[in-house]
Amino acid sequence: MSLEQSVLICDQVNPTLNEILEKNGLKITYEPEITPEQISEKIENFDVVIVRSRTKLTKDLIEKASKCKIIARVGVGLDNIDQNAAKEKGIRVINAVEGAMNAVAELVIGLMLSLAREIPRADREVRNGNWIKKELMGTELRGKYLGIVGLGNIGKRLGRLARALNMNIIGFDVVPIDDEFSKEVGLMKTDIDTLLASSDYVSLHVPLLDSTKHMIDSTKMASMKNTARIINTSRGGVIDEEALYEALKNGQLGGAALDVFEVEPATTNKLTALPNFISTPHMGAQTKEAQSLAANVIAEKIIQILRGVI
Repeated sequence: MSLEQSVLICDQVNPTLNEILEKNGLKITYEPEITPEQISEKIENFDVVIVRSRTKLTKDLIEKASKCKIIARVGVGLDNIDQNAAKEKGIRVINAVEGAMNAVAELVIGLMLSLAREIPRADREVRNGNWIKKELMGTELRGKYLGIVGLGNIGKRLGRLARALNMNIIGFDVVPIDDEFSKEVGLMKTDIDTLLASSDYVSLHVPLLDSTKHMIDSTKMASMKNTARIINTSRGGVIDEEALYEALKNGQLGGAALDVFEVEPATTNKLTALPNFISTPHMGAQTKEAQSLAANVIAEKIIQILRGVI
């Protein structure tokens, strides 16, 4: 059955998404550089609106989406979409957490290794003509305690990868943690304060909500080991960046790696001047495999919703 409905794609997406939707009869308008002003003028004409992280669908925009049935985020986080406004208009909001799961977890492993062995510094110094082998006494991940805050799909995947590296896994979540997964990786369930105090590495995998805004603040950092490293690939704002700067600068923490920031692009963020800090440009899901999978997942979800299957 052909689905003769209109779709606005507001960001750059894997071509697979367009192909699948077009094969099912949907009419695609692909505008990956569209501005908020242009969206405001056009959004009333579309049944489906698709975004990634660049486009912000505010309450004002959503209120103009008179035909819209679905807002789809080709990714994980939904903080760039006013979900309350969408709910009030009866619009389904969907994402593709399945697509990013492995890519984000692998990036966390890469960032932990980079912190443990100072890989970015080593590369930079060799390029500058300096052979600083004696200064680069690193540590191994084997045997270290990894605290995972948020045991959703990404947190679980990270736990499995870290366990394969013989790390000890500590977990905290506000929702019950799956017992089968806990047994699989030998997870030690605990509260957030015990996790922070016990971990050599802490990786955050939570959405940005009022309850998680600056959940890792100066008080929480003060409870951590001064050798501990913290990684955030979830959402900027979960960590108090000013407090993190002071903790890293004063030796209160051993290191940190952020893929997400409170303000992006973070090219002028003062954290990047610190030697014990590693930054990446919100690239957790930026793999060919993840983008292809996310495109497939979103396309299939849209089709099934429009056909009344889910």
